[in-house]
Amino acid sequence: MTTLVLSHPKCLDHLTPFGHPERPDRLRMVTHVLEHERFADLARDEAPLASIEAVARVHPPEFIERIENATPMVNFVHLDADTTLSPGSYEAALRAAGGAVFAVDEVMAGKAANAFVATRPPGHHAETATAMGFCLFNNAAIAARHARAVHGVDRVAIIDFDVHHGNGTQEIFWSDPSVMYLSTHEMPLYPGTGAARERGAYDQVVNAPLPPGAGSREFREAFDLAILPRMRDFNADLVIISAGFDAHERDPLANLNLTEADFSWATKEIMAIADRSAGGRLVSVLEGGYDLEGLGRSVAAHVLALMRG
Repeated sequence: MTTLVLSHPKCLDHLTPFGHPERPDRLRMVTHVLEHERFADLARDEAPLASIEAVARVHPPEFIERIENATPMVNFVHLDADTTLSPGSYEAALRAAGGAVFAVDEVMAGKAANAFVATRPPGHHAETATAMGFCLFNNAAIAARHARAVHGVDRVAIIDFDVHHGNGTQEIFWSDPSVMYLSTHEMPLYPGTGAARERGAYDQVVNAPLPPGAGSREFREAFDLAILPRMRDFNADLVIISAGFDAHERDPLANLNLTEADFSWATKEIMAIADRSAGGRLVSVLEGGYDLEGLGRSVAAHVLALMRG
């Protein structure tokens, strides 16, 4: 078994207005980086369309219909100041969710050691019935609910190292003791959630906010003291990473100073816990990362770690 990478060219058809940071070039960069010969051993497949049933385990059918019906025939529709729909957005969002679902299927069946879902739009800001923060459907949450419903997984840990707090994932699982959500993120920063006191209805939400300007030392300390011990104690049967790389020092949307070495280290630490509790079963889904060079270097480091390189 090896690491599986899932993507789809239709994810390039989710267009955003000129100058928008969440742009198709992000996925082109990821694709380019993973074409290097050091990634020759990756298994690769195309992200299928998610079924409405799978998406509806997280988002109400009327919300899904609202996104579909709002998708324009031409140009853009603005859902809020940050989040837009273009003619290709609805299919791209279903591919992003479908890639996460299929990754769970392959990992749970033992066909892949782990998986990286290289799709867009991202998902962790999408709440139960609200698209926001560049996100339409919450891909990580859909994957977790699929694992529970279809594969009978008892406990899922979702760990999120995107520089922005995953308010959507936290909201979706706030009262669900079967899913632990753990996040490092810059604070204060969009969307304004993620204080350490936000702990979920069952103390299964773990937030470790970092101040502007924090770097490797603070990030690794937050992991060592706040994130990893709680993740170990939770003893998850499946681990999902919301893999945002906008905490990189080059990123224009935030003020943390991580490097690709930090993402590699975090990935290996998470994998060690997944090995112990979940037989190594791990699915990583792409979230943010808006400087193309920083994104490419970080994805390469992350995927090499998944390959146990």
